[in-house]
Parts: sequence; C-alpha cells; structure tokens
Amino acid sequence: MKHASLILSIIAIAAVAVFGTLTLTRKDVRTSSATSPNDSTVVTAAKGDIVYIQLDRILQEYDMANDLRSVVETKVQNIQAEIDRRGKKLENDVNDFQEKLNKGLMTRSVAEVQGQKLQQQQDEFNNYANLKNNEIMEEQTVMMNQLADAIKTYLDKYNEEKQYAMILTNQAGTPVITGDPGLDITDEVLAGLNEEYVKNKSKKND
Repeated sequence: MKHASLILSIIAIAAVAVFGTLTLTRKDVRTSSATSPNDSTVVTAAKGDIVYIQLDRILQEYDMANDLRSVVETKVQNIQAEIDRRGKKLENDVNDFQEKLNKGLMTRSVAEVQGQKLQQQQDEFNNYANLKNNEIMEEQTVMMNQLADAIKTYLDKYNEEKQYAMILTNQAGTPVITGDPGLDITDEVLAGLNEEYVKNKSKKND
C-alpha cells in the first residue's frame, strides 16, 4: 500500500502562502564563484541566501522515512488482511442464509432470528472496520509527525552554521517552479539527515 500522497504533506510551508510560486535566482553572485557563459561551474549558496530542498527526494531517499514507511506498511497490511478475513466470513454467512431462505430450508421464525444475528454481525463488522481504519490513519499521522520533527530539528541545527535567510521545501514545483541549482541544498541535507539517523540508530542498538 502506497502512502506517498500522505507522506508528501508532512511539512506545512508558510512560504507557500506568502510567496506562491517562486523563481529563485542569485542576484548577488560573488566574485569568487562567478560564472561566465562558457563556465559550467554551479554557484553555491551562501549565508543570507534563500535556498530550498526537494521534499519529494528527501522522503524517498531519507533512511528514516523508508524504515518508518516499511513498519507502517506492514502494520497496515496486517490490519487490512484481518478486515478482509472478517468481511469474507460475513459475506459467506449472508450468502449461506440467503441460499437456505430461497430453498425454504428454514421457518419464518428461524429466518427472523438468524436475520437479526446477521444484522448484528454486520454492525459489529462495520464498527471493527471503522476502528481499524482510524488506527491506520493514526499510524500514518504518527509517522508523518516523526518525519516532520526529525527534518525540522535537523534543519534548525543545520542552519545555525549555514545561516541561510530561509530554507524552503519544494514539492512538485511548489513553491519553487525553477531555481538556481546552487540554491538547491537537497544533496547536502540528505547526506546529513542519513548520517545523523545512522548514528542515532547505532546508539539505540548499543
């Protein structure tokens, strides 16, 4: 079961409302990193710049996201399998009841009693399915919150050193429709996130 559409919404970006769709360029290219028309060197972001990360890539390549997604998907599959099993049993009971009723194999009074029992089974199944669907949503929400907290915590610490004016999260071309590649810090952030995650994972296993 895929949950990418949910996972990709984990971080509320205030900049979306403020800036809409942006085109990011470097207006103050520094002499030490300036490029000529024939020079393929990429201008790198510097202190005070507005930079961005590609959220889609981070959620696909961040080890913590993949580990959490695997755990949640396993739980969801197990829950769905149990819902399907109970639903199939109820369906078989209903079909069996209908077949006996059509063949005249039970009296009206017996049919009424069994019909009431089937209705009760249906209500219980619906309650169970709703409960488990809520449990699935809760699992997904917790996972998204964990990812959002980990990414935000890392970026806060990361930017203490970099001191960028703003770090935007770009998803499917919003809010950044195009930008100077030098302002895309996804690779560096991904490397840092994964390095920190591996270290924290090792500490927990010690």
